[in-house]
Amino acid sequence: VQLVESGGGSVQVGGSLRLSCVASVDTIGRYCMGWFRQAPGKEREGVAAIDSDGTISYTDSVKGRFTISRDNAANTLTLQMNNLKPEDTAVYFCAAGLGRIVPPITIMTMRVDQLFDYWGQGTQVTVS
Repeated sequence: VQLVESGGGSVQVGGSLRLSCVASVDTIGRYCMGWFRQAPGKEREGVAAIDSDGTISYTDSVKGRFTISRDNAANTLTLQMNNLKPEDTAVYFCAAGLGRIVPPITIMTMRVDQLFDYWGQGTQVTVS
C-alpha cells in the first residue's frame, strides 16, 4: 500500500487548508485511516482517525476545527483544516492500518501509531 499526501502549504493564522491522501490499493474500505503530524523537535502525534466502520476521533487541540473524511470508492482520505493556528505547523502524514480505532481506543491513545502499517511521505503545513 502506497500513500501519497497533497494539499500542504503556507497559510496565515485563521486560514484553511485541505489535505488529501490517495492510496494505491484495491480499496481503503477495510483500513483504518489516520492523520498524524510532527513538528520540529517534537514527537509525532495523532491528529485524527477514521475507522473502517466510520468511527472518528480527533485529538483535543483540533476538535471543532479539523474534519476527517474518507471516500472509499476513490481511495482517498481528506483532512479539512479550518481556523489554523501557528501550533498546527508540522509535517502531516497519512497512515493506514488494519487495526481498529474504536472506543476505548482513540487517536489520542498512547502508541496508537503502532496500529498503522503504512505511511505516506508527509506534506508540510506552515501557519504564520
